[in-house]
Amino acid sequence: MIIEYRTKKLKKQCEDPKVAQKDYGKRIGNKLTQRIGELYAATSLLDIKNIPSARLHKLKGTRADEYAVDLVGPYRLVFRPILEEDGDIDELESINIVRIEEVTDYHGKQKR
Repeated sequence: MIIEYRTKKLKKQCEDPKVAQKDYGKRIGNKLTQRIGELYAATSLLDIKNIPSARLHKLKGTRADEYAVDLVGPYRLVFRPILEEDGDIDELESINIVRIEEVTDYHGKQKR
């Protein structure tokens, strides 16, 4: 899969385990770099759907064009599929480019 990032800082946090652990703590940092590795290894989001612990889920409301995977506790890795011109956000097997948007706990008020 091809991964893009919303910011250079976010790319460094996701791809450098030391930065991830420094910014998010050891447990979340380790899980974050693991999830990024899984995304890079996948051929499409269907592969991620087949990892039960990732719990890939489509978001709702104002975030209906985004997906998330579980990290630790309430923290999620949120990303937006980059679709081909005729692409469908619900066809997981056709999504092979994503843009990482953020690492967050969107259930509460705390954001990172």
